[in-house]
Amino acid sequence: MDQHQMNYSMKALCEAMAVSRSGFYRWKRFGCQEGMRDQKVAQAFHGQKGRCGAPSLTQELNANGLDVSERTVGRSLHRQKLRVRYARKFCRTTDSNHTYAISPNLLERQFSVDCPNQVWVGDITYLRTTEGWLYLAVMMDLFSRQIVGWQISTRIDQQLVNDALQSALANRGFPARVMIHTDRGSQYCSHSFRAIIKKYKLNQSMSRKGNCWDNAVAESFFASLKKQAIHGEPLGNHHQTRQRIFEYIELYYNRVRRHSANGWMSPVNFERLHSQP
Repeated sequence: MDQHQMNYSMKALCEAMAVSRSGFYRWKRFGCQEGMRDQKVAQAFHGQKGRCGAPSLTQELNANGLDVSERTVGRSLHRQKLRVRYARKFCRTTDSNHTYAISPNLLERQFSVDCPNQVWVGDITYLRTTEGWLYLAVMMDLFSRQIVGWQISTRIDQQLVNDALQSALANRGFPARVMIHTDRGSQYCSHSFRAIIKKYKLNQSMSRKGNCWDNAVAESFFASLKKQAIHGEPLGNHHQTRQRIFEYIELYYNRVRRHSANGWMSPVNFERLHSQP
């Protein structure tokens, strides 16, 4: 009807479509707005590769000038049958059956910190590929939730976590007195990992045995990675998997993904804001 108003009278159009004049104008006022809003929600959803739900998309849309509520975005996603990927359960990689010394739990679940390079948390997860397993170790700064160091390997050994920590140190300018909190797996208790801790004057902290909540932020990152970068898309060979992890961490998670702990800012933008005088 809207397209043919110039060629036919409104009365004729309403009779042909069996609608009232008031109903048409109500649709034109509200229905078109809803359609345009749905289009922008869908664009934001696909722009994030289906990784974000209503809370994060609401912040993204508001930042780009569309004033919508989380409830409105949620209804739009439901109406368009746009569903966020869900993570599957995955097995633990912690080997705590060893004779290495254990460090005390210095963090005590204090996941909110005041400045960068105060506390880094680390963990390991597995990645199934067409060429067998890969293992990913990360170091996250609790201040901004930024992944400051990471490493992928075909072996889940001490070298994997050593390289992840060395990567974080190099990326952050080798700061001293950073608390390094991990689980009590053999990789983190090894002599070589402790040697890095001692060399750079870091402080080591470990979760209690079998208590994943003591390292919940790192666990949450892996859940997001599995949900948003892996499940729903088949993993390829080792090279393709490394590329996908690089894209997720360096191009998306650190720089684009809005985090509730950062006031819905990305880790990089959150740190940039707090570094300004």
